[in-house]
Amino acid sequence: MNWYTSTMDTPAGPFTILLADDDTVLASGWTTDPAVLAPLVHSTLKPATDPQPRADLGPVTKAVLAYLDGDLAAVDEVPVRQRSGVFLEQAWQVLREVRHPVTYTGFAALAGRPAAVRAAAQACARNAAALFVPCHRVLRTDGTLGGFRWGLPVKRWLLDHEA
Repeated sequence: MNWYTSTMDTPAGPFTILLADDDTVLASGWTTDPAVLAPLVHSTLKPATDPQPRADLGPVTKAVLAYLDGDLAAVDEVPVRQRSGVFLEQAWQVLREVRHPVTYTGFAALAGRPAAVRAAAQACARNAAALFVPCHRVLRTDGTLGGFRWGLPVKRWLLDHEA
């Protein structure tokens, strides 16, 4: 298997994607450096070679551009592959179905473990596929932003864009 990388400009800053050769997102985030993303990819999913740069990732690039143009659902159908334990993988799948901001407590309940608020927060913190697995939609109980690997200004921009 090969993998590819592409960086595009967004209003929130440069957005880089690592893509498997079957058009599945392995990692993404607001950086210009694919080397920042590579450690986020589970070892069982990493090809042995370095990711190859591409100007365009076809349907994935199209989906991101459509999202930026206001079609917020455009990224929903982009395949994503992440590996971890059962709860984290389920939580990431649940995040893909979250359409509006929820609290960490609400997210834990949606993920089937209402008392596992810290585990739900860990699912957000360990999410490698920002935007495609929208952990930016999870907020603290008091409505404040909480954390975000790519910075609170990016999280704020995403939430404002989706409002």
